Amino acid sequence: MTEALEQLLARHVDRGTVPGAVAAVVPAGGDLRPVAAGSSSLDGPSLEPDAIFRIQSMTKAVTSVAALRLVERGLIGLDDPVDPWLPELADRVVLSYPDAPLDDTHPSPRPITMRHLLTNTSGYGMMTSDSPLAREMVATGVEAGPVPSGLDAGEWLSRTAALPLAFAPGEGWRYHHSFSILGVLISRVTGRTTPEHLRDDMFAPLGMVDTGFWVPHEAAHRLPATSRRDEGRLVEGEPAGGGFYAGPPAHDVSHEELVSTLADYVRFLHALTGGAMIDGEPMLAPASVAAMTSDQVADDLKLPDSFFPGFWEQMGWGFGVGVHTGGEHVGRFGWSGGLGTDFFVDPDGTISVLMTQVDLDDRVMELFHDVQQVTTNGPSDPLGP
Repeated sequence: MTEALEQLLARHVDRGTVPGAVAAVVPAGGDLRPVAAGSSSLDGPSLEPDAIFRIQSMTKAVTSVAALRLVERGLIGLDDPVDPWLPELADRVVLSYPDAPLDDTHPSPRPITMRHLLTNTSGYGMMTSDSPLAREMVATGVEAGPVPSGLDAGEWLSRTAALPLAFAPGEGWRYHHSFSILGVLISRVTGRTTPEHLRDDMFAPLGMVDTGFWVPHEAAHRLPATSRRDEGRLVEGEPAGGGFYAGPPAHDVSHEELVSTLADYVRFLHALTGGAMIDGEPMLAPASVAAMTSDQVADDLKLPDSFFPGFWEQMGWGFGVGVHTGGEHVGRFGWSGGLGTDFFVDPDGTISVLMTQVDLDDRVMELFHDVQQVTTNGPSDPLGP
């Protein structure tokens, strides 16, 4: 399987899908054997297996575990209103319909809970049409995008809280923003920044030495460049060793996303699936893992316009991860990051992690699919001769 993965990554690099990629497929109980191909930037040096990647929405699984650990300690309940810790979110108003004018609102019938945040049903999230709310999110700098907001966590939350909800909590599904709010909630519940809490509660005990909310200056040379496709060719975004994540930020980034390595993220997934412990105890209780990795979204919320077309046909959403509910991969859970990172875990315990730094597009999604076929079909090369 490692040889097939090497060939697959090399071919995608040669085809210009990505400048470089690092990946591994780890069978249950097997050893990590990372594969790297290509370069760390356009025409740059080779990409090494220990490169540190901006993992974007793969952060959601980590944030979910951190939140569920607080639930297991009794510090907050899944169905507790978040208002005591996030008073900015008290007394919400809701749009009459998601594309309504911003002043066409009514009081929310219920508060936002942690469960709403974990399941993307808080009423906040990415809008899928050119609506007044979508335009206001852009104007206030809280829309989801390929780069961090640059705002302090408190300021980001204040600007977000000033917006009406697209729907009452629990009555719709929209992606992303609930998890930034969850990051701030973790900080408020623990009384420290989320970067500090995650470092001490999860990353250090698991040996995830290169995972955090920024890359230390002394390790910045391991941070690849980002790139995107422009008229069919790759162009550079953030430079290698530079950009927002190079060095500590000047403000609280509890609402932002992580950087990590292939090896660190595999460590996290091993712990999630019971293969590693924190201080001699499971990272999460089996019941919490089962809830996190099973579909938690009611069928009547899975509307075609709530996310990209066709998403709900064979997929559900757990806590911070997508869950396959149909097709050949039933029971698989995982998720992707907007800069071309991806992971999944199969019911048999097989773990797959892929890291690139290219904006998601059809060609990067094809790479994701081909890596999945390696695990499905064994050592054959899905790209053919």
